Amino acid sequence: MIETWKHDRIFTNGIKLHYVTQGEGDLILFLHGFPEFWYSWRKQIPEFAKDHKAVAIDLRGYNDSDKPAGNDAYRMSEFVADVKGVIEGLGYQRCTLVGHDWGGA
Repeated sequence: MIETWKHDRIFTNGIKLHYVTQGEGDLILFLHGFPEFWYSWRKQIPEFAKDHKAVAIDLRGYNDSDKPAGNDAYRMSEFVADVKGVIEGLGYQRCTLVGHDWGGA
């Protein structure tokens, strides 16, 4: 099966986050666990992309996203600001959020 997802980056909350997207429609945002990255969702993306804009991000500190220095950069408030920034940066005000492990915290 040939995957048709697109890799991109978005600047939000002072960092660049890598994400993969496929499909159009209402946003469904996938957040990976520890120690994973967007690829954990590779089987789900094509299915949900049939009727959604499916987006799986690399959270800060993982894979192709920025890795800011210092413990303060990894507080939950930063994580929340990142996710909010991705949603808004993609032109949405809401989404269906799917999280696993750390991504579901």
